[in-house]
Amino acid sequence: MEYTSLGRTGMRVSRLCLGTMNFGVDTDEKTAFRIMDEALDSGINFFDTANIYGWGENAGLTESIIGKWFAQGGQRREKVVLATKVYEPISDPNDGPNDVRGLSLYKIRRHLEGSLKRLQTDHIELYQMHHIDRRTPWDEAWEAFESQVRSGKVDYIGSSNFAGWHLVKAQAAAEKRNFMGLVTEQHKYSLLERTAEMEALPAARDLGLGVVAWSPLAGGLLGGRALKGAAGTRTSQRADSNRKAPCTA
Repeated sequence: MEYTSLGRTGMRVSRLCLGTMNFGVDTDEKTAFRIMDEALDSGINFFDTANIYGWGENAGLTESIIGKWFAQGGQRREKVVLATKVYEPISDPNDGPNDVRGLSLYKIRRHLEGSLKRLQTDHIELYQMHHIDRRTPWDEAWEAFESQVRSGKVDYIGSSNFAGWHLVKAQAAAEKRNFMGLVTEQHKYSLLERTAEMEALPAARDLGLGVVAWSPLAGGLLGGRALKGAAGTRTSQRADSNRKAPCTA
């Protein structure tokens, strides 16, 4: 397995990242455990998930499966660079009117605590904004993320599905606060989806951000499955978009 620095940080991650979007949806718990064991045995130390995975009323299910896998011991948690995300509503009735998309300080604090409990860990290596929030000011978002970094619950902050100018604006706001800001951008990128090359990738390169490509096989279409008569659920639905491939920007 090849390893690379996560963006401009000193932390090393495998060039292949295990995405977990289908865990608990199209992949049962037993199979998910086997996949994670085999990934670790193959040298993949970078696992990516999100608090919304499981979807709808089952949001958080994927994180819970990963947490149960960690709880088996064998230094599983210690060997993994763990990434999860925040932004989407997760059907928590306790959120009340705040069960909406966004990146408020209130939501980030509450949803991080929920992720930590489900993942059965006390920290996250990479905490990512799943999408841009155009309503919450950057001062508030960075205040929330900074406090979690200072508390030791989060090591690094990343983004996902950001446009190039969003990356620049986010970093400019972080710089004013003397905060490290973003270290990665997770973006849809494959031989069939190359719009990231127009703005997002050049911006990431200029800012020193690592790039994590999601759906690098275009939902399995580039994996040869489209040529087979009986496509599985991963191809016909969310497919191999749960496999992500990081590279340095």
